[in-house]
Amino acid sequence: MTRLRLGTPSPIGAVPPASWNALVGDDYPFLRHEFLSALEDSGAVSANTGWIPRHLTLWQGGELVGVLPHYLKYHSFGEYVFDWAWADAWERAGGRYYPKALSAIPFTPAPGPRLLLAEDIDPLQARRLLSEAWESEDISSWHLLFAEQTEVDAWRQACPELIPRHGVQFQWRDRGFGDFEGFLATLTSKRRKAIRRERRRIAEQGLSLHRLQGDEIGDEDLAHFFRCYQLTYLERGQRGYLDEGFFERLRRDLPESLLLVQARLAGRPVAAALCLQGGRTLYGRYWGSEVMADGLHFEACYYQGIEHCLATGLTLFDPGTQGEHKLARGFAPRRLTSLHHIADPRLRDGVARFCDEESAHVEAYHDAAVQALPFKI
Repeated sequence: MTRLRLGTPSPIGAVPPASWNALVGDDYPFLRHEFLSALEDSGAVSANTGWIPRHLTLWQGGELVGVLPHYLKYHSFGEYVFDWAWADAWERAGGRYYPKALSAIPFTPAPGPRLLLAEDIDPLQARRLLSEAWESEDISSWHLLFAEQTEVDAWRQACPELIPRHGVQFQWRDRGFGDFEGFLATLTSKRRKAIRRERRRIAEQGLSLHRLQGDEIGDEDLAHFFRCYQLTYLERGQRGYLDEGFFERLRRDLPESLLLVQARLAGRPVAAALCLQGGRTLYGRYWGSEVMADGLHFEACYYQGIEHCLATGLTLFDPGTQGEHKLARGFAPRRLTSLHHIADPRLRDGVARFCDEESAHVEAYHDAAVQALPFKI
């Protein structure tokens, strides 16, 4: 058999789209060549923004047999697993934390696959070969974020020195509800009444909700969504990481993955949430509104997504990071694990202690969240 070799780290444009996507498939849109290309071609991911794409590839002869998204980072923005305190402590001690290496999807805290391999490739050999890429570079660390648990376990077997860090997100899962009323029937009476009241309030304010998919999303719809997206950041005195060109590329190249939830008042769009969908999962990603309306965020970002899953056969809804308020709406806590390679043993020891102490608090938080779920016992 032809020897497995590591390709030259490169931007996504240097990798043939068909070969990359053949490994990725259609279940997880954020790892598709089109999505990563939209990030890089729009300039959201570039040397100018502190994200240098250096995707890792594995080859047998001329055949692409493995891919891992990979970036050289000069800051920690847009990651959602926060290591600012590590960087600050190390630099105050005289060290250099940046650049660091990162395997994740920029600005996208959505759990999913990271390393994709052809069926006949030894995963242990592949991971040990890939680890040579960051062990040989002049960087402080390598970080694997929002990988699936099976992949986390495989990486820890291949590279036992990796430090695990635990976290929690909230996800909705179809338990055979059938429709939205079936979902509500599984909740306590108090929560069922509260959700119905929230949804009635939307109509009482004159708002209507509409779900547009793929080619149904027109130029004006996308332009309005982008204005709303920017408003979310402008409220905090910031600008969004992504520009209009990024979203235009998504609509052009990945239309089948897009779901736009649009809120209208007197027939005019006033708020929007843009989701992506894979083979089994709906991912809530971007949101904004031009109006203040009671319960509109919950309706557009949660209830419409649940209805869409139930109507289309998607079994999992990942609405995005953070938010205990999701618990009351049927989104259950899910444990997540990130992995961290720290080059210097002094920093590595400190990070390992931090993660070990933090894990007890995360586990207690997870258990309390489970107890707070509104499902009938």
